[in-house]
Amino acid sequence: MNVLVTGATGFLGQSLTKRLAAMGFQVTATGRNQAIGKQLENKHVTFVPADLRDAEAIKNLCRQQEVVFHCGALSAPWGPYQDFYQINYLGTKHIIAGCQQHQVRRLIHISTPSIYNRSQDQLNLTEASPIPQRKINAYAETKWLAEQAIDAAVQEGLPVITLRPRAIFGPKDPSIFPRLLQAYDRSGIPLFKGGNNQIDITYIDNVVDACILCLNAPDSCFGKKYNITNDDPRTFLELLELLFRELQMPLKTKKIPYPIAHLLAIVLETAHKLFAPTKEPLLTRYALNVIGVSQTFDISLAKKELGYSPKVSIEEGMQRFADWWRKQQCAK
Repeated sequence: MNVLVTGATGFLGQSLTKRLAAMGFQVTATGRNQAIGKQLENKHVTFVPADLRDAEAIKNLCRQQEVVFHCGALSAPWGPYQDFYQINYLGTKHIIAGCQQHQVRRLIHISTPSIYNRSQDQLNLTEASPIPQRKINAYAETKWLAEQAIDAAVQEGLPVITLRPRAIFGPKDPSIFPRLLQAYDRSGIPLFKGGNNQIDITYIDNVVDACILCLNAPDSCFGKKYNITNDDPRTFLELLELLFRELQMPLKTKKIPYPIAHLLAIVLETAHKLFAPTKEPLLTRYALNVIGVSQTFDISLAKKELGYSPKVSIEEGMQRFADWWRKQQCAK
């Protein structure tokens, strides 16, 4: 089977590409990091560097593909809106056009639960839970626009399954834990609400499993969205204690009242938009929501309809991340 993976040089895309190649699929991978692309070629993958903003290049990549995994996105808490719009929304439109033109058998679209984000606690969110009209940042806004483009394509007959994986972590994690460790090095990890807010995270291999399940999911799954997590909500403080125990490092935290932090994030975002739009603020509402607000998800639908079941526990995932992290530190 011929399979295309976009965003193949990113965290999820890279892991998915390697898994598909190991399973014997004829994988074409695309992304912007040519160094990682070269590494993928050593895994018997055909790597074609391309930018999601290049409509013709993306359409051409869909030729002779049976399945497309659209993992590519600009995922960041801050940045120019037009960059997010062009990559996340228009890039998805280009993928849709390529799939339609070349009659791809199915498209697996990777979205995000960030579209649910609002500055308040939310527990057991389902795929039918209301989406706030005002999104928390450009990333969430443009990923929501991308989902709407997918919905329109489904109405036109394109077979699509959408996954919303929550807070992916594991070895080579470029974002969540490295950001926490940067905060740790600066002055300690901030705790809002005492770190007692409940959050869901998802180990990378479990997300890849969910993607693979979409290959043979029944046609009744087309047009649907599925929340993906480890199905094991923990408090933020519990996760930190587990992480630093595995890292064999003392945990340093600092308690900050949530209302003050929220006000500070608004002030910093406003100031940066006016005076330093390209520089990320020290604190954003998005980052505050990730680690300071309760947000958990019901994954019953993915279990029932995709047969999804997280195989790697949070404990095992933390151990794997910690082992990888220590090796990276020793190599510096």
